Amino acid sequence: MQMTEALAAGVARTIQTRLVLPPDTNHMGTIFGGTVLAYIDEIAAITAMRHSGKAVVTASIDTVNFLSSAKVGDVLILEGVVISTGRTSMEVYVKAECQQIEKGTKSLTTTAILTMVAVDSDSKPTPVTGVIPETAAEEQLFNSAQERKQRRMQVNEYAKELS
Repeated sequence: MQMTEALAAGVARTIQTRLVLPPDTNHMGTIFGGTVLAYIDEIAAITAMRHSGKAVVTASIDTVNFLSSAKVGDVLILEGVVISTGRTSMEVYVKAECQQIEKGTKSLTTTAILTMVAVDSDSKPTPVTGVIPETAAEEQLFNSAQERKQRRMQVNEYAKELS
């Protein structure tokens, strides 16, 4: 699929719903952070693939904020949206909410920003189309993308110095 124009963020917005089961939880009965990270990586990849029409790889997970936990029987609702793009990369914002069915309550459990890179059949980075934010929150994230990119570049430099 060849894309030349920017796409509205909602075009690739992806929502997944998952039930928290006993094997997903630790000894305190709350979901493992690593399990939530796997769900976040998966929804970010699907969102980026839908936006780019290409296979993608995870380049970085910039921030992950665990705000509250989910327990066995809770429902996790994950939402991913492309918030900015580079030449071959896409920043994807993911939020996870916990819905406690019996109480009828919802709470934000986790937020994350990931960078996904579109790749061609030879696994080489390939260009992606731009994104048009649709909500005030998406606009704010879009406008702060350059700051996050600079921070990622600094972290990459530190990592090179340490190796």
